[in-house]
Amino acid sequence: MHCMRNVTADLIWVGANDRRLAMFEGVYSVPAGVSYNSYLLLDEKTVLFDTVDKAVRHRFMENITAALDGRILDYLVVQHMEPDHSASIEEIAGKYRELKIVCNAKTLAFIKQFHHFDIDSRVIIVAENDTLVTGKHQLQFIMAAMVHWPEVMVTYDATDGILFSADAFGSFGALNGALFADEVDFSRDYLDEARRYYANIVGKYGPQVATLLGKAANLNIQMICPLHGFVWRQDLSDIRDKYDKWSHYQPEEIGVMIAYASVYGNTENAAEILSVHLREQGVRTVMYDVSVTPASEVVAAAFRFSHLVFASTTYNSGIFVTMEALLADLVAHNISNRTIALIENGSWAATSGKLMRERLEKCKNITFIENTISIKSSLKEPQLEELALMAAKIAADVNQ
Repeated sequence: MHCMRNVTADLIWVGANDRRLAMFEGVYSVPAGVSYNSYLLLDEKTVLFDTVDKAVRHRFMENITAALDGRILDYLVVQHMEPDHSASIEEIAGKYRELKIVCNAKTLAFIKQFHHFDIDSRVIIVAENDTLVTGKHQLQFIMAAMVHWPEVMVTYDATDGILFSADAFGSFGALNGALFADEVDFSRDYLDEARRYYANIVGKYGPQVATLLGKAANLNIQMICPLHGFVWRQDLSDIRDKYDKWSHYQPEEIGVMIAYASVYGNTENAAEILSVHLREQGVRTVMYDVSVTPASEVVAAAFRFSHLVFASTTYNSGIFVTMEALLADLVAHNISNRTIALIENGSWAATSGKLMRERLEKCKNITFIENTISIKSSLKEPQLEELALMAAKIAADVNQ
């Protein structure tokens, strides 16, 4: 049976939740599941905004049939061609033979790559600021290239002030019966997942997100309907402020994230002592063992906090494998504007500190706390003073 909710009187959420998915995009764990959002507008003409992943296609098709209640589907607006939003295009096109598919030129090429049906006779190509009138609603199409694929566009319903935002403003997590962000305690229960979603899925493309935010600033937006996560109808400035910070790689909070890779516990011990010193000076810290914590969580924390510490043993004359993977991920996601301190360990040839610094120097506007602490196997008494001095330098920078 169908499962739907009204967004407005004539706009219906017809998406579905997937709580059995273990890894989103095969990379990011989603222990709380994920929602695939699709929206159906019932105007003089009916409009479907995007489709869903193949895993929930059956429920999606039931929802559309029930929501249309015998009406035909006139338009499908394709905003993003990643298969979790486009897998059902061919099935929808086959069921509704009069359907017109609204997309941009780049999207059309992707549709032809993913699907195998005659689309040319059914497509309406749109470009920046083109409009489609469906009755009382006027839809305006806004290009959002690389947020986070090159064909992405968003749609603004000028009548109701609704922004259909594609992958922007999304979040991991199934909706669990709620639809609107104000129906849950978003800051407590979902902000971490929204940040993790942004940092890992969209975070590489901060400048492009900032461009989209600039375009959105000129619109009278009363509601945001993303393709994952909750619909925003209240306190829109809260999530827009987060996106503004994230897109400019500005930290949300002043504090220290400590990520460490430790084989036998000695590097971990140094990281823990540093954290104790920082806490004693009133500095907030969070710690992650990169061998057991999913990299997506550490990347999200790096987007959250102003100061970062990386502590790694030397392994095969290089950086320990999980730390090396994490740093590659951070560099790939363009982490910028951070102050960083480093701790290395090595029993005979400690090289991880130098190598970590070389990786992180590829990022923009990185300041290093001098000097790297170098441990030989385990901490000795004189190095406790080095850790105290590093903590004092970090605390002074945090509090300036």
